[in-house]
Amino acid sequence: MNLPKNVGKTDRIIRFLVAILVAVLYFTGTISGTVAIILGVVAIIFLLTSFTGFCPLYLPLKLNTRKE
Repeated sequence: MNLPKNVGKTDRIIRFLVAILVAVLYFTGTISGTVAIILGVVAIIFLLTSFTGFCPLYLPLKLNTRKE
């Protein structure tokens, strides 16, 4: 499956850094419980979209942060 790239370099870096921040907050015990689970799922999604360069939520919103 060939997914269209719609996440730009800056967007990918920000997503990656936010995911790392959530991981640090979790492993230092700053966040826990339901908040940690929700932020953990968001962090995993951010990591996946930053590595693939594709965000499915951008399609219906017709967003594209990637420079052509």
